[in-house]
Amino acid sequence: MSNRYAIILAAGQGTRMNSKLYKVMHPVCGKPMIRHVVDEVKQTNFAKTYVIVGHGAETVEACVGEDADCILQKEQLGTAHAVLQAKPRIGKEDGTTVVLYGDTPLVTHQTIEKLIGLQEAHHAAAAVLTARTDDPAGYGRIIRKNDGTLAKIVEDKDAASEEKKVKEINTGIYSFDNRKLFSLLEKVDNHNAQGEYYLPDVIGLLVKASEKVIAYRTDHFEETVGVNDRMQLAAAEKYMRLRINRRHMRNGVTLIDPDTTYLSAECVIGADTVIYPGTVISGRTCIGSGCSIGPHTQIKNCLIGSGTAVNQSVLEDSQIGDQVQIGPFAHIRPLSKIHDQVKIGNFVEVKKTEIGARSKASHLTYLGDAQLGEDVNMGCGTITVNYDGKNKFATHIGDGAFIGCNANLVAPVTIGTGAYVAAGSTITESVNSDALAIARSRQTNKENYAQKLNYRTNH
Repeated sequence: MSNRYAIILAAGQGTRMNSKLYKVMHPVCGKPMIRHVVDEVKQTNFAKTYVIVGHGAETVEACVGEDADCILQKEQLGTAHAVLQAKPRIGKEDGTTVVLYGDTPLVTHQTIEKLIGLQEAHHAAAAVLTARTDDPAGYGRIIRKNDGTLAKIVEDKDAASEEKKVKEINTGIYSFDNRKLFSLLEKVDNHNAQGEYYLPDVIGLLVKASEKVIAYRTDHFEETVGVNDRMQLAAAEKYMRLRINRRHMRNGVTLIDPDTTYLSAECVIGADTVIYPGTVISGRTCIGSGCSIGPHTQIKNCLIGSGTAVNQSVLEDSQIGDQVQIGPFAHIRPLSKIHDQVKIGNFVEVKKTEIGARSKASHLTYLGDAQLGEDVNMGCGTITVNYDGKNKFATHIGDGAFIGCNANLVAPVTIGTGAYVAAGSTITESVNSDALAIARSRQTNKENYAQKLNYRTNH
C-alpha cells in the first residue's frame, strides 16, 4: 500500500464567476474542473484522496463519486484551514501528502509524480511547484536565497514593491512530509491582508525551522493556471483543447483545422479518421477508424463504428454502425441504433429508432419510435406518425419493405417483410408480408376547370 495521500481543495464558491454553478463544477472541454483533477490524481499511486468541500458540497460530492473521500469545511478560513480538515484522517500517518486545487484543471499526473519524486529523493520536508510568467499579478511570489534555495512565499496582496517584480510564482501545489505538514498547520496565523490562514505560511515555518524545502519549476505554466473568473475559464478551455487535439493527432487522427475543432476530454477516436472544421464532439463519444466527420457536425455521447461518414449533422446518445452515411443536415436523436451500411440522408430525423443493415432514408423523412428491418427503403417525405397528442406508439417495418414517397404510417402499425406502400398513402392498418398497400383517394380530373378559374380571376 502506498503511503502517499492527496488533498484537493474545492470548498470555494467562486464569486468572481458570477454563476449559480459552484466554481469547481464549471466544465472545461465538457468535464467539470474538479473531475479533471481527480482523474489525474487517479493515475498516480495514492493510498487515499480527499476532497475538501464547502459551497455546493453535495454537488461536488456527487461529481467526485467513489474516487475520493469528501471532507466538509464548514467555514472557509483559508487554504491552511482547509488542509487542516484532513488531520483527523491522516494527521498521524507517515508518508507524503500532495495538496492540489479543484480549480486547476490542467495539472497532469506526470507533473504530480515528478514533484513527489523530487521531494522524496531529496528527503525534503516539502517541495513547491513553481512556474514563471511575464504577468505574475495575483500570484504568490517565490522568493529565493542568494544560493537559489527557497526563502519564502509571499502572497500578492502582502508582497512589497520589489517582491511584486518577481516573475516566478507559486502554483499552490505542494508535496509535504505528512507529519511535518500537520504538526505546523495549527501554528499558522491569519495576520495578513485577508485575515486568512494561508497554506504557504507552512513553507515559511519549515524554512524558519531549517527544514529542507525545495522548489521545482515546471516549464509548462499553462498546467498551473487556476480558474477564478470567466476569462481564466476560457484560457483553461483553450489550453485543454490544444492538449486534447494534439493527443488525437499523435494517435493518427487528422484534424483539418485544430483551432475550430472541439473535442471532449473523454472522447475516443480511431486512427485515420478525419475531423473537418466546425465539429464539436462531446461527452463519452467513441468513433472508430477511417471515419469522416464534419464539417459543422455535433456529436454527443455516441458510439460510431469504422468507415462511417457524418456530414453537417447532429447526433445524440445513439449507436451508429460501420460504413454508415449520415447527412448532410440529418438529426439522430437519443436512443437510436443504426446498423451497418445504412444511409441517412439530408433533412432526415431519427428518434428512438432502430434501423437494420443496408436500409436507407435518403431525404426529408421522420422516423420516431420505429423498428426497421434490413434493406428497407423509406421514400422521400415519409413519416412514422408516432404521437396522438398524449401517447407514443411504435411502427414496425419488416426486411426488404419498400415505402413510397409521402407516406404516413400511423402507429401502432406493422409493415410486413417485402411489403410495398404506395406513394402518398396514409396507412392506419397493418400490411401483410409481400402485399401492396394503397391508401389514397382515387384521382379525379375535371376537364376545362382551369378556364373557369381564369374567368373568375379576370373578373
